[in-house]
Formats: sequence, structure tokens, C-alpha cells
Amino acid sequence: MGNRGPTLEDVAREAGVSRATVSRVVNGVRNVAPDIQQAVRAAIARTGYTPNQAARSLVTRRTGTVALVLSATGKAFAARVFSDPFFGRVVDGVLPVLRERAIQPVMLVAESEQARTQLVEYLRQGGADGALVVSLDADDPLPAMLVAAGLPTVLFGRPHDAPRCGFVDLDNAAGARLAAEHLWATGRRRPAVIAAPVTAPTARERLDGFREAFAARGVTSVPVVRGRFTVDSGRRAMARLLQDHPGIDAVFAANDLMAQGACQYLCERGVAVPGSVAVVGFDDSVAARRARPTLTTVRQPVERMAAAMAGLLVEELDGGRTGRAPAPKPSEPASKVFEPVLVVRESA
Repeated sequence: MGNRGPTLEDVAREAGVSRATVSRVVNGVRNVAPDIQQAVRAAIARTGYTPNQAARSLVTRRTGTVALVLSATGKAFAARVFSDPFFGRVVDGVLPVLRERAIQPVMLVAESEQARTQLVEYLRQGGADGALVVSLDADDPLPAMLVAAGLPTVLFGRPHDAPRCGFVDLDNAAGARLAAEHLWATGRRRPAVIAAPVTAPTARERLDGFREAFAARGVTSVPVVRGRFTVDSGRRAMARLLQDHPGIDAVFAANDLMAQGACQYLCERGVAVPGSVAVVGFDDSVAARRARPTLTTVRQPVERMAAAMAGLLVEELDGGRTGRAPAPKPSEPASKVFEPVLVVRESA
């Protein structure tokens, strides 16, 4: 082969098949017998052939990339993204699934109307094959914009306003009920909630699930203060709850960072946790294990959910791959809802 790199023809000779067969295997077309695929891949390994990505894209009409989009409509975007371990866990879950398929993630941020418009146009122009969207706000218009543009899209969290796209989610109300049932079982009768911002996608489900579980047991008055998913906001919310409702004996926080802040404030004020006030968080993030005392929390399997999100998008993209008949559009977009688990530690 001299100084030139190995070609499709070289691989075809090595494998004893046609150039067209090698091309189908390289481009992921699935109507090739498994033994032929194995022979071609072995020949690729022996020859050191590397597919030309530009040429491959012309055949498959795929870029080999997907956009991982962080989207918000509020002003505190950067503070939330870079302080909350949730987003790192999403990335950890997505990457192995994409790498297995030789797909590269492109991180994109949509924090304003202009950014959302530019992002949709970028994808429409072929910047990436589809979008994995993590939105911070229930009323975020981006998912509907992506769907209206005909772009393959999967969301982390159930979509609002019914845009027709795939999603993964957690049964948040069930998780909040687990927290309430545990607090009740340990003798707590005067609970309070540090809730998520009203705009957060999970805010209503987690608050309603907790309230309803206590209401079913005759406790109909549950004080609520809203935080902003940060440790500092948890501290401030706990201070307000103690001031306005000094008799509370339990706190359910809508994420672990706010629960950690609540525990810090209680301990600084000399209030025993869980002796006087029990605290339960949500997520089972690294913050739950680092907190002192360690947090009892509702586990949200973020990495598994993110992996499932990436898998749903890959399946949708494969349905339209050149060389295959497009998969029929389902009556409902693909989705997967995970079940929460209560993790009992020291705080409750």
C-alpha cells in the first residue's frame, strides 16, 4: 500500500467481500450478515483502515455528533449549573452510551431567547444529529421549538405543554411520598418543606407528593419555603422555617444541596439532627454522602436515566439511517419512567 493509507478496496480484498459490503458495514447499515460484519471488522483492524468522516457523512447524512443542551429561562443559570452535581451526573450517564456508538457529544447552552433561536438554527443546518435536553424550567420553550423544527429530541424530565418528543423521568411524587412515609414512621408529626423554585419542572410533583402523604394521615398544614437548589438557599429557608414555625420536627428538601444547607443551619443553632429535627433530601447526590450528618434522601438514578435518554435518541436516529426503511412513527414518543428509592442515613 506504499505511503497511502488503507482504502475500502484494501479492506474488501482482505475480507474477501465487495467494496459495497465494506461500505455498508462501515456506515452501520444493518442488512449485512453477522459473520460478514465480523470478517469486515477484523479486516479493518488488520489493515488499520480509518473511515473518512466527511465522506461517511455524505453517505449516512449523519454528523456523528449529538447536542447535549442545558437550557434555562432564568437569570441564575450559571450558578445552578456549576454548583449542582446533578449536571455532572447527567454527563457521566450520557458519555458511555454515545462512545459505544462512536458518537461525539457537543455541549450547548441555551440561556436566552436569542440563544435558543440560534441553537435551533444550528441544529437545523446540520450542526448535530439530534438533541439531548436538560431544562431547568417547566415553561422552557426550547423543547417545543426543537420538535416544531423536526429535530430528533429527547428530554431529561417529562415534557410540559405536550411537545411530542421522547423523555426519561422519575416518579417524583412517589419519591416525595417515600420521604413522608419514612418521617411519619419515625414519629414526626410537624413537618415542613424546603421546596424547589416554582418554575422548576419537578417542583409541583415533589411538593404535592409530600403534602398528600401527610394529609392522608391527618396532617393538613405543612409550612413551605422555597429555595433555589443551593446550599445557601437551604440555609436561608431553614432559618425562616425556624423563625416562623419553631415547633417543626422534620424537613423535606427538594434536593440534597438544600437539605445540606438546612442541616448546617440547624447544627449551628444547636438544634440536634435528627434528634430535634429530622431532615430528608432528594437525589442521593455526592452532597448527601458528604453532609454532616450524612443525609437520608430519595435516590434519583441520574446516571441510569441519562444513559436511557441517550439510548432513546440513538434509537430514534437509527430509525432514519440510510440503507434501512425508516421506523414507523409510534403513536406516542418513546419514554422511560424510573422508580425512586429511599436511602436511609443519619439525618432522619
